[in-house]
Amino acid sequence: MPSSPCAPEEVRRVACVGAGVIGGGWVAHFLARGYDVTAWDPAPDAEEKLRRLVAAAWPALEQIGLADGASPDRLTVTATLAEAVADAQFVQESAPEKLELKRSLLAQLDAAAPPGVVIASSTSGYPMTDMQTEAADPGRLVVGHPFNPPYLIPLVEVVGGKRTDAEAVEWASRFYKVAGKSVITMERELPGFIANRLQEALWREALHMVANGEATVKEIDDSITEGPGLRWAFMGPCLTFALAGGDGGMGHMLDHFGPSLKSPWTRLEAPELDDTLRAAMVDGCDEAAGSRTIAQLVAERDQGVIDVLRATGRLPRQRTEGTDGIAPTPSTMGDEK
Repeated sequence: MPSSPCAPEEVRRVACVGAGVIGGGWVAHFLARGYDVTAWDPAPDAEEKLRRLVAAAWPALEQIGLADGASPDRLTVTATLAEAVADAQFVQESAPEKLELKRSLLAQLDAAAPPGVVIASSTSGYPMTDMQTEAADPGRLVVGHPFNPPYLIPLVEVVGGKRTDAEAVEWASRFYKVAGKSVITMERELPGFIANRLQEALWREALHMVANGEATVKEIDDSITEGPGLRWAFMGPCLTFALAGGDGGMGHMLDHFGPSLKSPWTRLEAPELDDTLRAAMVDGCDEAAGSRTIAQLVAERDQGVIDVLRATGRLPRQRTEGTDGIAPTPSTMGDEK
């Protein structure tokens, strides 16, 4: 990989390829951080949907603080992929989770983007090693896995593939930090990365309980929002469990509760997603949503994230940092988890 054309702090133009829920969320985030954004998506109505998504996200972004000069007017939707990345200083790909599509698209982006520009994929599970096979310069391809919505959830997991240059991973990690994200730079590839593997285990157990008639969708959601989710908003599961050991910490907790690991409390094998289970999940979510529309639920979710970030002291810190006018704050195609 040739040296990047600019330092992460000098980036002013970002390209987002794929403009659905995740790609559009990235667009909103980068616009709010004061970048010029070019976007491309093959769907005929992509621009209309993208601008609607940005408009819906903007009130939340105004709450957490916009960078100087931030505006939806700095978005340009191009007619071709090549136009979108022609002048880009960083590229974020957010295509659907189809391996062959990812391989082909990343190869196209590699061919079209300026030499040395880092290209990141929003993939929710594929290792970059499996996706970079067709690219002429695989050294600049990295994973930059966000969480929905990318314009509010701070986390992004960064990891390279076997043919990715270490400098590209380092550059991407630094860029995301400058752009207001909380970054985990992984030292090795892991299918599903870190956070998705953890939430997938919870999700599979939830599906088992619904499939077996052991709990309703609402009961499952309430058990998290009124229980451990309150702790997880500011303290992860490992440190939380360490506190269960009292003064003895994690050592005492493991000694005391270790035998329960043999208890039949979890079933990590996924249940069969048959028509009955599918209907139970859909009906349960409809019941839990009540009269609220998807748009209303999205607004409720966004406000909840803002409130938690503010309550845990993370917004002030990230609103005061910045580099050359781009002030970091926390933050369809692709991962919707």
